[in-house]
Amino acid sequence: MRRETRVTELAEPFAMSLPAVSKHIRVLERARLVRRRRVWREHLVSFNPAPLEEIGAWVEKTRAFWSAQLDALDDLLKAEDAAAARKPDRKRSPQPTRPSKRGASR
Repeated sequence: MRRETRVTELAEPFAMSLPAVSKHIRVLERARLVRRRRVWREHLVSFNPAPLEEIGAWVEKTRAFWSAQLDALDDLLKAEDAAAARKPDRKRSPQPTRPSKRGASR
């Protein structure tokens, strides 16, 4: 819908009442996705793409931010894995065992 269209014209292909179509259009109006104006008894509706463009810009900005954050985390984890692989694998000396308290009283 690139041009202004009458609400009755929009409603034609749908199996719903004109008041039901009007309610749906009101929801789209609140979301600023359509504009409605009255000319006498006719209601003319036009599409407003601006809110979708705003959302698209926000999604792209957020995607770029999180992609960079996750790439940095991936690099950090790979560096930690590489550093751990380079360290010599020293075997731990066994810890001295303590006598059991129970055995000492017997």
